Amino acid sequence: MTTRGWRLSAVVVLAAICAAGPERPEVIRTASDLGPLPADRYDYTPQDYQRSQRATALLIRQCMAERGHPDFPLDPRYPSDPVVATAVSTDYGVLDLSTARRWGYGWDPAKSLSLRPKGRRMTNAEYADFPACSAEANRRLMRGIDPKRDWLYASTRAIEVDKAVKRDPRLRAAWDVWSRCVAEQGFTRYPDPVAAYTDTAWKRDSDGNTRHTQRERATAVADVICKRRHHTAELWHAARAQKQAVDITRHRDRYAAGLQALRTYRATIAEVLRKLG
Repeated sequence: MTTRGWRLSAVVVLAAICAAGPERPEVIRTASDLGPLPADRYDYTPQDYQRSQRATALLIRQCMAERGHPDFPLDPRYPSDPVVATAVSTDYGVLDLSTARRWGYGWDPAKSLSLRPKGRRMTNAEYADFPACSAEANRRLMRGIDPKRDWLYASTRAIEVDKAVKRDPRLRAAWDVWSRCVAEQGFTRYPDPVAAYTDTAWKRDSDGNTRHTQRERATAVADVICKRRHHTAELWHAARAQKQAVDITRHRDRYAAGLQALRTYRATIAEVLRKLG
């Protein structure tokens, strides 16, 4: 694609972004600032996760009480602390300039503390019964759902859709423009923003956080500046939206079945929270 052709394509895509959906903030700081995607309504949300964690904990506590552990905590710690390994991922890499300046491709380490269980340690006797109660809670929440066919269908399709997104010539051109911009500021010429985010040079710890070195922070700042200058995240988001819409049209019945499974799951969680919460 010629430079002129790329610029024309970028203008067309950005015009489509502006014309569709609610108005977006002038500066993109988080993925949510880009607006919803077509597949979002079919997918498990952070709120679903929080509610399911609460419902699971309540069901486990009920099961443990039936097994002779009446004071089992809702958020227990294991008898010995396991090694924590956090999978780090991002849709568009780092987007917030202030975060990039301070934390690079990582985050405030104080925020990691919120992930630790707040309850007491399980006793060895409780720990022996815990796996069975956990499995029972999972079966209860998945009642009426075909986990192989329908459960989180959108998430399983996301892998194939993402492959199609990465092959999109407009997006590859956008990544190339971003890459050259970062390199011109004296940093590595990464193939795409996720490669910058996941660079092993940042030496992530077991919790996924980085070392926040000067080089890392400077690279992250250049990354964000180039994204803003060339609308990289907006173009990326538009490519994802287009590919998702096509996939939903092609597999409409399967997406609908997946959505029904998700609604069944949410209804079960609501029932558990109403009765036990």
